[in-house]
Amino acid sequence: MSEEILINSTPTESRVAVVENGMLQEVYLERSNHYGYVGNIYRGRVSRVLPGMQAAFIDIGLERTAFLHASDIVRMAVENGSDLPDKAPPFEPVQAPPIQDLVREQSEITVQVLKDPIGSKGARVSSNLSIPSRFLVLLPESDTIGISARIEDESERQRLKDMIDRLRPDSASHGYIVRTNAEGVDDFALAADMTYLNRVWEAIRSQQQDSSVGDCIYQDLSLPLRSLRDLVHCEVERVRIDDEAVFDQVVQFVRGFVPEWSSRIERYESRRPIFDLYGIEDEIDHALSNKTQLKSGGYLVIDQTEAMTTIDVNTGAFIGQRTQEDTVYKTNLEAAQAIARQLRLRNLGGIIIVDFIDMADNEHQQQVLKTLTSALARDHARTSVSEFSALGLVEMTRKRTTESLRQLMCEPCPVCAGDGDIKSIETVCQEVFREIMRSVRQFEAKRLLVVASSAVVDHVLDEQSAMVAELEELTGRSIRFQREDQYTQEQFDVVLL
Repeated sequence: MSEEILINSTPTESRVAVVENGMLQEVYLERSNHYGYVGNIYRGRVSRVLPGMQAAFIDIGLERTAFLHASDIVRMAVENGSDLPDKAPPFEPVQAPPIQDLVREQSEITVQVLKDPIGSKGARVSSNLSIPSRFLVLLPESDTIGISARIEDESERQRLKDMIDRLRPDSASHGYIVRTNAEGVDDFALAADMTYLNRVWEAIRSQQQDSSVGDCIYQDLSLPLRSLRDLVHCEVERVRIDDEAVFDQVVQFVRGFVPEWSSRIERYESRRPIFDLYGIEDEIDHALSNKTQLKSGGYLVIDQTEAMTTIDVNTGAFIGQRTQEDTVYKTNLEAAQAIARQLRLRNLGGIIIVDFIDMADNEHQQQVLKTLTSALARDHARTSVSEFSALGLVEMTRKRTTESLRQLMCEPCPVCAGDGDIKSIETVCQEVFREIMRSVRQFEAKRLLVVASSAVVDHVLDEQSAMVAELEELTGRSIRFQREDQYTQEQFDVVLL
């Protein structure tokens, strides 16, 4: 698997693209007027406690108060060396104490952002702080040692655990998660990470003492540097950067923390925009659409709502060469791989419902499910896939920490207000006629003027002229229509003259 990371930076925006075998798999975006908050640590104040929800709202200085659940206050102890996600905070107690026993209104608390504000929801925060580095995640005031679940070799897991036990001072009050990137590294690399993390934590503690409510005590690295820390691994052949200042920052970062990567960092100096390579700009545009074409001629329809994302698989123009069951099976197999890619590319999270084309053969269902699960194995976000339901649907979840690509790059349509549909011209015409009758009954006027969009006026005069004549005869009023180019299709006014 050949992998490459492209970093495009301008004074107002940074973008990172992950390309596997010449195909875009993931894209990250950060703008100067809207940085992400995930990983940042704030000094907050409890503004409200909700016992019925086992949660509290925390003022951390953002536009909306943050949400703190009881399970994100109490960290459950786990057996050292157990399977953990690659990033912290990883623990959820089976049953947390009542929220009112953990926090009080107007009290101050230090919290870390787990999920960015999305839509109308504020950020989700935790009081279980964690500081990530290249190979480790520091868990302050914890004695847990966790190993990433992606490290499967038992002897390697034990080696890393023994190494952490040996390197950690006897007086240490911190725990660690060993990240996937640590597989195969020596004790020198882990010791360097420990030293770095301890320095960062001491700086956070020092700043925390002088902080006020709403202050950001710790801010995560910028997107280009985060991508180096979190995305680069042994299969990444090179990282290409098109901005000289960012290139210098990355080189300095690499020299200080991972000097063995120095040969992989390249300055991109071609006149051709870096995101024109591999057709990345086109792929991003396609990812903003709700329809994705499959190579066979089939297609996916991806609808993202606040509650969940639904994905519908269709055969489209693909008719196959054998039986209908074979055509459906091949389309679903191709769709399973495409879905895994689209989830990463669009950064879709939460509840996801996939409506594969109905398959009568149970073996085919299992193969499609296996293909989907296998394709999701390279996903950095945690996913969970269930079996086919009685209705032929596959339910799955994908961890969501930031807004999706569409939420970052798009805004609700000013015409349909995000509904995705507007009233048809015929419907608007009928509304105009009803408004005319309502106005005649309520007000005295000799003439009426209808101001509407060009499309509506043209339709009335061409297709509904007989209806207009009947209205004039019925009401005894003259009715005139006027085009207004600034009106949307649904807008109109009936003016009394």
